[in-house]
Amino acid sequence: MTNNKRPLILISNDDGVNAKGIRELVGFLRPLADLVVMAPDAPRSGFACSITCHEPVSYKLVRQEPGLTVYQCSGTPTDCVKLAFYSVLEREPDLVVGGINHGDNSSVNVHYSGTMGVVIEGCLRGFPSIGFSLCDHELDADFTPLKDYVQRITQKVLDEGLPPLTCLNVNFPKASAFQGIKVCQQAKGLWEKEWIPRQEAEHVYDMAGEFRDTDPEEERNDHWALRHGYVAITPVTVDATDYEMIRRMKTWF
Repeated sequence: MTNNKRPLILISNDDGVNAKGIRELVGFLRPLADLVVMAPDAPRSGFACSITCHEPVSYKLVRQEPGLTVYQCSGTPTDCVKLAFYSVLEREPDLVVGGINHGDNSSVNVHYSGTMGVVIEGCLRGFPSIGFSLCDHELDADFTPLKDYVQRITQKVLDEGLPPLTCLNVNFPKASAFQGIKVCQQAKGLWEKEWIPRQEAEHVYDMAGEFRDTDPEEERNDHWALRHGYVAITPVTVDATDYEMIRRMKTWF
C-alpha cells in the first residue's frame, strides 16, 4: 500500500524484475518516496519503445509491503509503464524512473535502450522521468557508489520538476568514485563492426560492435564525460520536430 502524503515513483527497467540494478534502485529510492515497480519478467534489453501488439500481456504481484509494491510483467519495458498506468496505480506518480540499467545508455544508445523506453513513455504521458544506467554489464555490478547521486538527482527532479516533453538520461562510469556531475549533450557517433558471423552456420550472426565518437566538440558530450570519470546527465526531448527545418521548408512551397 502507498501513503498519499509521500511522493509516488513508478519504476521499471529492461534487465528484468530480478536484476540487481532495479533492486538497488528500489533500496536507494525508498527513503524518498513510495514505490510501485512494474518490470519485465525477463531481460528485454534493446527493446527501446517497442510494444506488444499481437499477443496478450499479463502481470502478477511479486511483493507488497508498506511503501513498496512490485509486479512482474510479460511484456516490454514500455508495456510495463502502460499497464501500470492502466491497471495498478492508485494515483498519478510524481516521477517515472527507469533502471538502474546494467550497461551504457549514453549517446545514440538512448534510441535503442529499453530503460529509456520506460523514461520516454513516462515523459510522453506528461510526468517527470529519469533513466539511470551504469556502464557495467556484469550481473553482480557494484552500484554502491551511485547511491548518493541517484538520491540527489531524484530529489532535485521531485522538487523542481522537468519541462514538458523533456526527460533525463543519466549515465555513470564504472568506477568506485566519480569526478562529479557533467550536464552535457548527447555524443554524436555510430556503431561499427556490429556483427560477428557464426562459424558453424551460414548467414548467422551475433551482435557486437565498436562505438565511434564523431563529435568534434567532444568535451561537451556524455561520452567524453563518462571516459573522464564524470556522471553524465543529458536532458532529452521527446519532441522529434526539427523546428529549424520547418522554417527553411516554408520557403520551398
